[in-house]
Amino acid sequence: MMLKKTESTSLQSTNLLLLGFIVLFLSACDLFKIKSEEDDDDDPIVAAVGKTYLHESDIAFLTNDTPSDLDSAELVNRYIQTWIKKQLMIKEAGKNLTINESELNRKLLDYRYALIIYEFEKSYVEQLLDKNVPLAEITAYYDKFKENFSLKEIIVRANFIKMEKSLPQKRQVDRLLKSTRENDRKELKEVVLRYANNYFLEDSTWIKFDDIILNTPLAQNANNVQLLKGNKNISIEDESHTYFFHILEYKLQDQVPPLEFVKDEISKIIVNKRRVALAEKLHKEVYDKALENNEFKIYD
Repeated sequence: MMLKKTESTSLQSTNLLLLGFIVLFLSACDLFKIKSEEDDDDDPIVAAVGKTYLHESDIAFLTNDTPSDLDSAELVNRYIQTWIKKQLMIKEAGKNLTINESELNRKLLDYRYALIIYEFEKSYVEQLLDKNVPLAEITAYYDKFKENFSLKEIIVRANFIKMEKSLPQKRQVDRLLKSTRENDRKELKEVVLRYANNYFLEDSTWIKFDDIILNTPLAQNANNVQLLKGNKNISIEDESHTYFFHILEYKLQDQVPPLEFVKDEISKIIVNKRRVALAEKLHKEVYDKALENNEFKIYD
């Protein structure tokens, strides 16, 4: 498939995105220390909310660890603004909420333990997870659960060619596109490589119909089902181009898609099931080992 694209990379946009991510991440993780003492000469205060202070030492890591191509002054300013907003919210919450300290501490501990368990599970699973899924396993899953994969859009196997409508090779393309002879298929590929603005000639590949008609006059068609049922070969023009469509096969909404179309999705499902099974295996192994070694006791 040839879909002509242009890519532009802006270093400035990337840096700003990274800059914002660093600020958000550092703020969310509370990697600064909150100090409540007054300013001193060795560690000046850079911001304060009430009697809670942010010192210069608390933000030193921002300039130490920041890539040289990022604006460290802007990073520090954003960090300070985020810190102030967070402290103001904490202060306002204290005015309007009755905080149960023991309950809050319990929730914080639960959250901490959940993070520890998550990281342990993640490390264990990633070490043992087999992400290779054989086609036979994918096929078996598809045969068993294919009714669960009903289509939400029309998909097709089709050939598509876009050419300038002034070119005399249009008639040749129209004839070759309808032919099933191997020599004509080879000739068609040679012609489109030289004259086509865009094309799709992957006979075995299923694609969303909306994707293949995008930026063509067919995108405005009100009834694609009727169009596909009544036409195997479609040609249509706009002011400057002619668009040729040769429909080899199609599947409508709510029909079961072919295996090829959902193969990658099934592979991800199987890998995820393996991931869940490994996590469950880890929990069982830890529990069984502790039980065998009398590491816990349940009291009546």
